[in-house]
Amino acid sequence: MNKVFLIGRLTRDPELRYTSSNIATASFSIAVNRNFTNQNGEREADFINIVVWRKQAENVKNYLTKGSQVAIDGRIQTRTYDAQDGSKRYVTEVIADNVQFLDSKNSNTMSGGFPADNPSPYDFEQSRPAPTQNVTDVSSDPFADFGSSIEISDDELPF
Repeated sequence: MNKVFLIGRLTRDPELRYTSSNIATASFSIAVNRNFTNQNGEREADFINIVVWRKQAENVKNYLTKGSQVAIDGRIQTRTYDAQDGSKRYVTEVIADNVQFLDSKNSNTMSGGFPADNPSPYDFEQSRPAPTQNVTDVSSDPFADFGSSIEISDDELPF
């Protein structure tokens, strides 16, 4: 099984191209922070190349910029090519099946690598407000505003 789930921030603006058969493809890279610190107590990141196709590629170009936070669902792909100097180059990238935008294009005012109005992902637990009350009322009927009830019977099924 080849399945990848990543959350990170774009390290550059997406590049949009079209194939000779007019299929859109966009490429970009994201920085994915590691869950641990190095010997100096600093967090490191991995920089992952992402490729996305078709309408999703156009959406990525239109709505994401450097610093945007995204969630990627896809698969790892490796390929090789011969460089101009004759050497063989190896490329590992994630082919995205789904790109989820986790913030808006306008919220990417960069400040120290993160949007100014959003905390670092590592500050999330400290910045989360304490719950004040349970706001879910499970005693009420969640479908009360949808009109009359519908009767379903097994007798009406064709099998």
